[in-house]
Amino acid sequence: MDLSTLGTETRNERTADLDRMPVTELLSVMNDEDQTVAVAVRDALPEIGAAVEAITESLRRGGRLIYIGAGTSGRIGLLDAVECPPTFGTAPEQVVGLLSGGPGAFAMAVEGAEDEPSRAAADLDEIGLNELDTVVGLAASGRTPYVVGGLQHAAAKGATTVTIACNRDAVVSRYADIPIEIPTGPEALTGSTRLKAGTAEKMVCNMLSTASMVRLGKAYGNLMVDVKASNDKLVDRARRIVVQATGTDPDTAAEALRAADGHAKTAIVMLLAHCTAEEAARRLSEAHGDTRTAVGRL
Repeated sequence: MDLSTLGTETRNERTADLDRMPVTELLSVMNDEDQTVAVAVRDALPEIGAAVEAITESLRRGGRLIYIGAGTSGRIGLLDAVECPPTFGTAPEQVVGLLSGGPGAFAMAVEGAEDEPSRAAADLDEIGLNELDTVVGLAASGRTPYVVGGLQHAAAKGATTVTIACNRDAVVSRYADIPIEIPTGPEALTGSTRLKAGTAEKMVCNMLSTASMVRLGKAYGNLMVDVKASNDKLVDRARRIVVQATGTDPDTAAEALRAADGHAKTAIVMLLAHCTAEEAARRLSEAHGDTRTAVGRL
């Protein structure tokens, strides 16, 4: 494949004099280019929505959301995965990021690893890929061999496959049940897909994980009620979440959180349903974690 034909590899005529621009102009033109990313993502909302439904169904059935990618793309998937446990209270194995070259490639690039499709199959087998999972392959170029190999292996195992690429007619799209294409066009710095393409990939990953978790009852209104209060900042956030969700005062919220072992969702149900922590936990279990159902306020 002639990579020079890819939009992400094409030279951007608007930034042809990038090395001569004053800093203010350089930053301005980069910002102008960035403005186009959200518009490109919006055009793909139907496909992103279909992927959210598939991921939600996987997670409901006990499957996982698995990101696979190389380089910047893989790091973005891994970043989204590791943020899910503190934000949504998920188990670490529920949302997984696989990066070509292994976890060490997050801090130190292992560029050649992306050209080995068989490595992706081995990585997926190592975490026990099965038909309940949804595998999301990220490839800014749309042709990364590691991602193609992973998608082929995932399909053979019966898993649902999704791709995120930043070029039209991407190679990886041929191997996806749900292909998402975000044509971000030429980068301000030619070929540097950590810029607009990387921003687009992060936006889509944020949508996939956040929307899926909201659909699973991990939010009450727009509050992250399953947040893990693992440091002082998050303890304070959990208290504020309980106050905002129930209209109670901070001291009452803190007392409810202590009774609920720091779990904001349980404390909210306690206060709104006027019940004990044990009863709140039972209600949430019967409601499959949905706060509104547990409280009886649909």
